[in-house]
Amino acid sequence: MKALNKETAKKTVRPERIIQFGEGNFLRAFVDWIIYNMNEKTDFNSSVVVVQPIEKGMIDMLNAQDCLYHVNLQGLDKGETVNSLTMIDVISRALNPYSQFEEFMKLAEQPEMRFVISNTTEAGIAFDPSCKLEDAPASSYPGKLTQLLYHRYKTFQGDMSKGLIIFPCELIFLNGHKLKETIYQYIELWSLGDDFKQWFEKACGVYATLVDRIVPGFPRKDIAAIKEKLQYDDNMVVQAEIFHLWVIEAPQEVAAEFQADKAGLNVLFVPSEAPYHERKVTLLNGPHTVLSPVAYLSGINIVRDACQHPVVGKFIHKVMFEELMETLNLPKVELEKFAHDVLERFNNPFVDHQVTSIMLNSFPKYQTRDLPGLKTYLERKGKLPEGLVLGLAAIITYYKGGVRADGAEIVPNDAQEIMDLLKQLWATGDTAKVTEGVLGATFIWGEDLNLIPGLAEAVKKNLDSIQEKGMLETVKAIL
Repeated sequence: MKALNKETAKKTVRPERIIQFGEGNFLRAFVDWIIYNMNEKTDFNSSVVVVQPIEKGMIDMLNAQDCLYHVNLQGLDKGETVNSLTMIDVISRALNPYSQFEEFMKLAEQPEMRFVISNTTEAGIAFDPSCKLEDAPASSYPGKLTQLLYHRYKTFQGDMSKGLIIFPCELIFLNGHKLKETIYQYIELWSLGDDFKQWFEKACGVYATLVDRIVPGFPRKDIAAIKEKLQYDDNMVVQAEIFHLWVIEAPQEVAAEFQADKAGLNVLFVPSEAPYHERKVTLLNGPHTVLSPVAYLSGINIVRDACQHPVVGKFIHKVMFEELMETLNLPKVELEKFAHDVLERFNNPFVDHQVTSIMLNSFPKYQTRDLPGLKTYLERKGKLPEGLVLGLAAIITYYKGGVRADGAEIVPNDAQEIMDLLKQLWATGDTAKVTEGVLGATFIWGEDLNLIPGLAEAVKKNLDSIQEKGMLETVKAIL
């Protein structure tokens, strides 16, 4: 078996045009895989310099392999099972700004640099007032980026053609707006002047993005077989699902420079990412939240098995296609395609997604993912969505604890005050009190759900049915 490096494998040399803050599994299996496809299928012809955003990281392992590694895509693609391996060669080098600060700052001096991409975790886009311009480097990611931008501005004497296009991939809504705000705070704190501020405003663009791909990461279980198949000793293999979506809130001139759609990739440039954010939360996270307690209380442990179950599978379909989809404002064709993609992802034969892992903090999840849909559905149709109501009753039942019919333990997990409330309500043995108490918990919902017409009555009816007939019979009654 060969070592993996540029001596043993082909590595194309391309101009360095992208600075990437982050070397973790997600960026390597998502962004760098996208850039690889753009290089292969268009004339994008760009390589990436990776910057380690914190002092400790994985760049030594990356550099040991000359930044070459394989992406292992697994899942269903239009019903076909796929399990592919692709060598990604787009990273030219990887730097640690804590030990290579000068090299890091020199990236700003490279005239061909054009893009900055980041994923520094949700906590990465934060303002740290203790950061100084002369730090080597500033501790926060936005601080490091401001240092780099200011150095570029000075190097090219405010040349408007030398601005950078910035795509943050951190999992926060409107991440670009937050990053831009934080850069303004550093410009202010470090007194970098109005001229630089105007250059940043006019020559650079910071754009909000929404990223979506499940990346399990390093395939510990399969690594020996993968190395055997590759005949390379690759210690940076990263596993990911086939589905990918990158929504970028940016004008068409940015799309013209970053031509991912020309490579046949699922990268959308849109005027607003909000409807796509809402679509993901509603059609992916929303069904997850209600299918989990319904499946678990029906004796099912894995998401894929729930989708394939003759009764629970129909319940999931009803919630997605007949209820939640009716509450969204994007074109129906687009929503249906997305929903079918979601079902393929739920059915991934390579991922055993435990429903209990989704059950963590179910009440806050229902509040953000399903309650808005329940209200919109009621408003548009004049009646309550039966599947979403049953989902809420299933969560309330799950939080009773105890054991399942097959003897498996039911172990709810949430904020202590929610756990205490449910324990106290279920101790009454009265489903009317349980319903009223849960729906009236304003600290969970921010309002009293007893005021939603018909909801208390419908939830109580479901609770009674689950107690008397069990979960599966209760589901059958609404199908």
